[in-house]
Amino acid sequence: MTTYYWIVYFILFAGLLAFMAARRSGQVSKKDAVDLLKHGAVVVDVRRAAEFNSGHLSQAFNIPVDEIEGALSEKFRDKSRVILVHCKTGLRSRKAKEKMTRMGYTQVFDLGSYERAFRIVTGKTT
Repeated sequence: MTTYYWIVYFILFAGLLAFMAARRSGQVSKKDAVDLLKHGAVVVDVRRAAEFNSGHLSQAFNIPVDEIEGALSEKFRDKSRVILVHCKTGLRSRKAKEKMTRMGYTQVFDLGSYERAFRIVTGKTT
């Protein structure tokens, strides 16, 4: 019976590691993000307005992921503009990046979660 529990724990741990790796895949590296910011990249927070209003990066624009198609082209007409997107956990920012790419934006990068974006943009830890 004890061996069974170890197998279950191992499978759960492996699943957690796989989930974390999948969540991070496709995100811009910290070094590249810092370089992009130094060269004028804009930060877009794709959380809902209430989440954004509860705390956000000072330089971030708020365009909720569900409003990307309508609002993005009004805010950023230049589809070659460098845009860094983030959300609370990194899931919506991945979705937003995919939507923006389908819309023709060529320089969209996923920062991932708010905490990761905060560390990269401010150079501080949360």
